[in-house]
Amino acid sequence: MPHLTLEYSSNLADEDSIRRLCEKLTRCLDAQRDGDAHVYPLGGIRVRALRCEQYFIADGRPDAAFLHANLKIGSGRSESVKKATGDALFELIKQHFATEFDAQGLALSMEISEFSETGTWKHNNLHARLKA
Repeated sequence: MPHLTLEYSSNLADEDSIRRLCEKLTRCLDAQRDGDAHVYPLGGIRVRALRCEQYFIADGRPDAAFLHANLKIGSGRSESVKKATGDALFELIKQHFATEFDAQGLALSMEISEFSETGTWKHNNLHARLKA
């Protein structure tokens, strides 16, 4: 973990723009620190984007768009670490879509979901591969 899922309306951005955003968000998650320690191991970071073709926003105007980000993280991080992560990610999202925000109706939102390790299953060789 962390896993960041972006859901966005198809009228918001093209694939290249979303790919660049995913790269920026990945680098942002990797850059998070708690003192000298990485907050999130690189091998656990996943950023994915789901383009929504079917949607209806507010009053239905065709230029209205949205992006919602949901960051899922394991439990145990301090409130200050979670806030710093959320602030950094959301600021990147706002910067990335600043032009669109000025030109059309746009709703940007983000949430952080925390879960316990009980009830999750993982089989991952990425951590070992990154160490090699």
